[in-house]
Amino acid sequence: TLSYAGSKKLTRLPRRSAIVAFSTDRVYAIAELIRRQRGGAAVVMGSLSPRTRNAQVALYQSGEVDFLVATDAIGMGLNMDVDHVAFAGLRKFDGRRTRWLHAHEIGQIAGRAGRHLRDGTFGVTAEAEDLDPDLVEQVVEHRFDPVEAAEWRNARLDFDTLPDLLRSLTVTPQRSGLSLTAEALDETLLRRLIRDEEIARIGRSRGAIMRLWEACQLPDFQKTTLDEHSRLAKDVFTALTSKRGRLADDWMAPRFAFVDRDDGQIDQLSARLSAVRTLSYIANRPDWVHDAQGWRDKTRALEDRLSDVLHERLTARFVDRRTTALMRALNVRDDTFAGVADDGEVTVEGQVVGQLQGVHFQMEKGSSALEDRTLRQAAVRAVTPEINRRLGRLAAETDDAYSVTPDGAVLWRGVLTAQITATPQGADPFSPQVRLLGDLGPTPARERAQRRLEAWLASEAGRALRDLRRLRQAVETGALKGLPRGVAFRLIEAGGLIDRREVERDLAALSQVERRTLKSFAIRVGVHSVWLPGLQKPRARHFAQAFIAAPLIPATPDLIPTPVETPSPRLLSAHGLRLAGRWLAPVDTLERMAELRAANHGRLSDEALTELGWSPDQAKQVIAALKTDRARQPDRPGAAPRPVKDSPFAALAALTEAPPARAKRRRPRRKAKA
Repeated sequence: TLSYAGSKKLTRLPRRSAIVAFSTDRVYAIAELIRRQRGGAAVVMGSLSPRTRNAQVALYQSGEVDFLVATDAIGMGLNMDVDHVAFAGLRKFDGRRTRWLHAHEIGQIAGRAGRHLRDGTFGVTAEAEDLDPDLVEQVVEHRFDPVEAAEWRNARLDFDTLPDLLRSLTVTPQRSGLSLTAEALDETLLRRLIRDEEIARIGRSRGAIMRLWEACQLPDFQKTTLDEHSRLAKDVFTALTSKRGRLADDWMAPRFAFVDRDDGQIDQLSARLSAVRTLSYIANRPDWVHDAQGWRDKTRALEDRLSDVLHERLTARFVDRRTTALMRALNVRDDTFAGVADDGEVTVEGQVVGQLQGVHFQMEKGSSALEDRTLRQAAVRAVTPEINRRLGRLAAETDDAYSVTPDGAVLWRGVLTAQITATPQGADPFSPQVRLLGDLGPTPARERAQRRLEAWLASEAGRALRDLRRLRQAVETGALKGLPRGVAFRLIEAGGLIDRREVERDLAALSQVERRTLKSFAIRVGVHSVWLPGLQKPRARHFAQAFIAAPLIPATPDLIPTPVETPSPRLLSAHGLRLAGRWLAPVDTLERMAELRAANHGRLSDEALTELGWSPDQAKQVIAALKTDRARQPDRPGAAPRPVKDSPFAALAALTEAPPARAKRRRPRRKAKA
């Protein structure tokens, strides 16, 4: 049975629907919309060759697409698996005028739905108005107005003279129930051509008039203007009434060569195909061309080739094969072919949907919102079981399966899996937090894997940065007290390397016991810096850098220009660098510079500059930035630092300095006694 489903949006039509429109432009526009919103549609129009039309129908019947957009050609001789027919318009051009569809025409088209013992539905969509209830009842009940008369034209034509032929074409039927048909194209051409003087002169014999009528019956596959089609019919008639009595090869060959190419767009291919069908009609007339069989073979082969290419172009334009394949797979819950290759490539029904690296799935970029949505749905179904399995393995791995890069990337067997959550100021390496890449997989499984990576990171950071961890534990437990605790706190805060001037007063006030205490925690006090040498080892730097969310600084023994944005103390410490005005300098290089200056009375010799790799200007800038007017000796007991010039402490020092020694008064000499 057939029932009326009312009006639906194009994007809301059910699967296995046929949408009917009544112009090529409208068919193409709807097919394009269906492609973007629903994955694609097959296209069927009367202007297509039978081979192209059948190929498009097969595309729909195979289930590769779930929608068919067609003209009223769908209502003639096509049995398809259609559940719903939607009219995108209710007016058509019948060759003479644009008119409303008759009830029986709607019934003929709507009857395509619900075949093969299944119920079907029909309705309207797009801009079509809702059907009148009486009209719906006629279609559903299959009750149409009776046909009052059938169109008829006389088949016994008189070819004695042209006027006789025209009269025989207009003979009215003698039987009731028949009416004379309207003037057809062949009759229109005949009336037009007999006004041509040359044709009127040639067409005087019965045989010539029969040839003229045959030429006028040439179908207008190309849908050209009446003038163009008239010229073609005249050319055929002239050739058929020439001395040769046939269309010569030099008439067929150039026309065939003109269309013997399969490049171009859909409209160009359609035009060529229509022209080939005209040539094929001519070649199939028994006495119109020389070597009729040869031309029949050529035109049939070309028509087939162009039909196949046109089918491919239509499919490429109106069918998103990847999206439709994935949507088809999503609609079938079982027996969907999906897999993950060794290189991580994920496929569903032969379509690549993305790449799986570790537990992170990188989805392919779709060309539309529909494709993106479909890709994700198909991908989730395909990769979720594999991701679940990998999350379990990730949480159960041994320590040697993990590694970390200086930029904070956590690798699982060499594959990026997580990222350390860090800030430009640096994260806590002994209580790390990581962000597992991707978002697929059960939350409990992801949390277990994340906790396993964080535990491994904390353990490895504790070993690589053991001096820093030991120092921090001493501060937190109170093992360090007094001035050493303050120095240690500043070191921990900066990541293990500070400017000596920051703690100079504390250092000056340390007792010998307190100095030995700092030394026991592997703290080195230099001329310019205080630092933990153990943190300058490659593995320690590697881990220290991983916990800072900032661009890495190139590893080099030379001076590095200071970036526009001054690096944080943690970042400098992680690279073993000190800020010296316009330059970043390795801490070891600065201490070596101090040794060389001390050995040469506060100056750097040419040999020293060569050893350091500095130019004289660079040395002057670095020394000025460090304010080293003299080379201080490290850890000199009792040496108080000289206050910085022009600072408040310099004024205070002037007040507390000892007064200058008073000059001894000379006693006057006594005169010698005489």
